[in-house]
Amino acid sequence: LLYTHPAHWTDELIQTLANTRPQQAGVSGFYGFTSNFSEAQYCVAVEQLRNHIREGDVYEINLAQCFSGKAEIHCPVALYEKLIQSSPVPFAGYCKWDHMHLLCASPERFLKLNRHRLITQPIKGTAPRGNSPESDAQMAYHLRNSIKEQAENVMIVDLSRDDLHRSCEVGSVEVPHLFEVQTFPQVHHLVSTITGRKRREVNAVQAIRNTFPPGSMTGAPKVRACELIADYERLSRGVYSGSLGYIAPNDDFDLNVVIRSLVYDAHSRQMSYHVGGAITWDSDPKAEYAETLLKAKAIAGLF
Repeated sequence: LLYTHPAHWTDELIQTLANTRPQQAGVSGFYGFTSNFSEAQYCVAVEQLRNHIREGDVYEINLAQCFSGKAEIHCPVALYEKLIQSSPVPFAGYCKWDHMHLLCASPERFLKLNRHRLITQPIKGTAPRGNSPESDAQMAYHLRNSIKEQAENVMIVDLSRDDLHRSCEVGSVEVPHLFEVQTFPQVHHLVSTITGRKRREVNAVQAIRNTFPPGSMTGAPKVRACELIADYERLSRGVYSGSLGYIAPNDDFDLNVVIRSLVYDAHSRQMSYHVGGAITWDSDPKAEYAETLLKAKAIAGLF
């Protein structure tokens, strides 16, 4: 929860959250979302990025599309409550900057500092939920054992290890959990955990700077991936793939990755959300497009 105004205003917002119910959202004048990519355009972009991979520019890259629309949301806090009720996740958050609202239902941790221990938990690998307990378990099993999904995940694990090395003591970076399946209402995800002991001379802000932006949202190598993202995505990501969280007085912090999030401008009534996925040489364009729609279900289902 973040509210960029005096402390007593924050107290008022917390009270508002406590007293708000999802059915109070009051959405009107909504006629649907439009993407900045058609399915065909997205598939062409995937093929073009596969060519960059073949040429050695990158070996993994995240490609996102942006859905936008207009509506009058009479109580954005209530819509946020509806979002996290339908999609409970560990790293959700609501922010308000004057007329701008961020409704975030993120399942992903970017970076945490706890008593000199840095922890990052990138998500790479997605599968839909099954229609029965048996099919659901089968979906999770295939995700855990998919060579393609493991390859996507381990590439970002290697990138994250390198990022942490910039802030951590030599020999302290390790991967205690690799390819862990975590289950959420709409999807299964493949999550890995990388940890390291922060060097004393590295402060909290430096540790964040050494790791940002989250590797799971860029690709590898990170700088070239970011350049290609700027070329191919057509629109600035804004807060999407950024981070939301807290920094405590003792410099401990916990930050998420801003995904599965709706941005709403109360002045213009404009709202938007991004969804994306990792492109590798083995990517099938139509399957990658379908994965973005799967990830969009939590937001699209609000309207």
